[in-house]
Amino acid sequence: MNHESHESHKPHETYATSATSATHDEVLLRTEGRAAYITLNRPKALNALTHPMVLRIDGALAAWERDPAVETVVIEGAGERGLCAGGDIRAIHADASGGTTASADFWRDEYRLNARIARYPKPYVALMDGIVMGGGVGISAHGTVRVVTERSRVAMPETGIGFVPDVGGTYLLALAPGELGTHLALTGTAVGAADALLCGLADHFVPAARLPELAAEPARSCVPEVLPRFVADPPPGELAAARAWIDPCYAADTVEEIHRRLLATGLPDAKAAADALTAKSPTALKVTLAALRRVRRLGPLERVLEQEYRVSCAALAHPDLVEGIRAQVIDKDRSPRWSPSSLAEVGPADVEGFFAPLGDRELRLATTDSAQEVPW
Repeated sequence: MNHESHESHKPHETYATSATSATHDEVLLRTEGRAAYITLNRPKALNALTHPMVLRIDGALAAWERDPAVETVVIEGAGERGLCAGGDIRAIHADASGGTTASADFWRDEYRLNARIARYPKPYVALMDGIVMGGGVGISAHGTVRVVTERSRVAMPETGIGFVPDVGGTYLLALAPGELGTHLALTGTAVGAADALLCGLADHFVPAARLPELAAEPARSCVPEVLPRFVADPPPGELAAARAWIDPCYAADTVEEIHRRLLATGLPDAKAAADALTAKSPTALKVTLAALRRVRRLGPLERVLEQEYRVSCAALAHPDLVEGIRAQVIDKDRSPRWSPSSLAEVGPADVEGFFAPLGDRELRLATTDSAQEVPW
């Protein structure tokens, strides 16, 4: 595709005059016919999001929302590996190690972007090909039309780096059938197309080879009219059958009991899930479970994002985040030394501290009449 802006239609020039050329290169914006296109363009970094990228996307959406010539927005990732692997966690590691507030500022704007996408008044089409994780889920799974392929691997893997699912991830996973969302949130398991559809993280399966053709259609046609020509049945998934053990195991009130129930099933897949839990941050596991359970009484997405902001800011000051990123990304020894090192050492007060009010640093998001509430 040609990612240059159309000669007669350059919305980015109206809002991003202070953006650096590097930022422009990392988020390509163009319009064609009736559609506007966002391409994340950091393929060597799996299109990981930076703060300037978030601001550029948000500015584009704000401009296109007011532009009657734009009827549909399409977001895609450059390269063959995925839409977006999440936020730039090397930058978060540097921030957490240095004690600055850069990550909190990034999350504030990122969560505002997630909320904008969820309530966007025009069709927002996310092409979730390849790796879609963490922040990549936030810029896609809140959209109007969410397309996965046979190459899609969708996950919220935060507990593996001492963090907690954010970008509205706890909201999305709380809406998944049964306890599938709890399983995915705690273990960080990546799912393919069929399971992403089952969990409500995507809407349609389209073969990867047909994505370029599908992406071009909104420029000349209405999305609901063209989708049926591309949608197909995905390859079989795994989670539907696994609900027989996932639902009763993850319905437990504590991570310790979830782990015990998994082992007690005697099933290889359940044991693998239990083993996955033992590798995660004990603190992150307990906070994640608490966050998911709290979502059920918070209401719309905006309230959940506000809770996630509290949790994320608290995680920034906790040693497990720095250690988790070190082990997974910096030193790559895959041997994090969590503190505390066991579930038993993480008490209720430790968990509660992650949800403490932030005072004048709170994130406050407006709730629109169309905002969906968790149906409990």
